[in-house]
Amino acid sequence: MAAAAVAAALREWAAAVTRLDAAWREALAACAPLLGSLAGLAAQMRAAQRLPWGGSPLQAFGDLQQRLWRKQRGAAEALLEQLGARRAELRAVRDAVGAGGARVLRLYEERAAELGLEAALRRGPRCPSLADVLEGLQDVERYYRHLYLESKLFLLRISCDSLVDVEALPQSWESILERYKGDIVQDTLLKVSLFVDNQRELCCSPGS
Repeated sequence: MAAAAVAAALREWAAAVTRLDAAWREALAACAPLLGSLAGLAAQMRAAQRLPWGGSPLQAFGDLQQRLWRKQRGAAEALLEQLGARRAELRAVRDAVGAGGARVLRLYEERAAELGLEAALRRGPRCPSLADVLEGLQDVERYYRHLYLESKLFLLRISCDSLVDVEALPQSWESILERYKGDIVQDTLLKVSLFVDNQRELCCSPGS
């Protein structure tokens, strides 16, 4: 039965997205302390630049300024490497969600004629229509894709050549996350749950 096959695919999609969204949130949360550490390091680097290296007892330490700079740059590169790993985790989630949604949509397209347009548009008193749910899947895919792209560009633009910008990284990161604070993923998971539960009721109802 086409409806049961689509419901099963949606149930599988929801289980996967629940796991993937937890990994996504963990990766996003892990970026904040790393960016905070980078901002603190940038503040130290700027402070070091303001020291009177040539006209004070500090000049007796020879290449101390260069050694300090290299140490700070090395620490910054290590933090950027960790941020790169978090970006890879976000990309993996984006790809997995996109592939899972595409499988459900492909199955629907294959069984659309059997399901019929009326069935796809029918809403129940307690659940959304299949069309509503499929639209939600596309919204979720778009959410991950857009936030990943913005996060990727943000992280790739980080450069110690502009220490003032590096100091502002935590605030800039928060402003990006603020724009994506909607509950589109949880809303869609609820839609899927209601739709799947409704299909179970229909399958178990007398005379079905």
